[in-house]
Amino acid sequence: MPPFLSVRVFEAAARLGSFARAAEELGITAGAVSQHVRILEEFAGQPLFRRLGRGVELSDAGQAAFSHASAAMSEMLEAGRAMRASMRGRRISISTPPSFASKWLIPRLSEFQQRYPEVEVRISADMTLIDFAVTDIDLAIRYGPGGYEGLSCERLMSESVAVVVSPKLLEGRAPARTAADFLDLPLIHDDAPERDLSCPTWSMWFAARGLRRVESERGLRFNHSGLALEAAVAGKGAVLAKRQLALRDLAEGTLVSPLDEGDAPLAFAYWLVWPRGRRFEPAQAAFLTWLREEVIASDAGADQTA
Repeated sequence: MPPFLSVRVFEAAARLGSFARAAEELGITAGAVSQHVRILEEFAGQPLFRRLGRGVELSDAGQAAFSHASAAMSEMLEAGRAMRASMRGRRISISTPPSFASKWLIPRLSEFQQRYPEVEVRISADMTLIDFAVTDIDLAIRYGPGGYEGLSCERLMSESVAVVVSPKLLEGRAPARTAADFLDLPLIHDDAPERDLSCPTWSMWFAARGLRRVESERGLRFNHSGLALEAAVAGKGAVLAKRQLALRDLAEGTLVSPLDEGDAPLAFAYWLVWPRGRRFEPAQAAFLTWLREEVIASDAGADQTA
């Protein structure tokens, strides 16, 4: 048999198309990745990779081996899950975008912890899409169009965009009820990488209302929606906010949505995803039930369809 550790390194390098990225994922050096690949190539008696300028690609022999190595790693992961089944019954590991974690999930977690004090909650807040084949994450929340290949996919709630601003920024001004009242306010821009193309920029928003604001794209810019909201709470400007992420601040009065017009629905939604066929232990099942209940309880307009 080929050395197991070398097979594991080979699988990561083949899946990621890069020795450097494989080294980062596995916590070893790129040189160690190369060494493990050489060991396997000596075992195979032929190259498994073609070295390119910016990465690597599989040779025919490597491609033939990769499907088996990938399946083997997946089976090893499931074996580990089975070994730890009793412990997993007391733990939930969830992957979520950072802004959703900070602005929606974490403020509500105390209720779950009070109801299930024996369950350990682990949150991985990451902008990258989780690969269930190489991680111990139970389920993920994704903001996007849905229909994720190879995964069970359940719509959690819809999203819309609203103009929000700190009441401190409006002090001493006439009430801001129409789009024209925002022509001279400082603006904040949400440049989060998971941006929905149906979500307008400030230029688009003003243009759709028959207005033109000079230099409408100037102002503070953030690559996390949560940071854009925090800047708005601090009175730095108005922001076109994702409504679900702004709910807590709106309820507490640190932000207001003063316009007479309603929210604009977005094409993206929040989705729960997990590998098809995965069996949930009691902790994961309890968390799913609580999460669905919390969506409905916190916002009846969230269009939760579970």
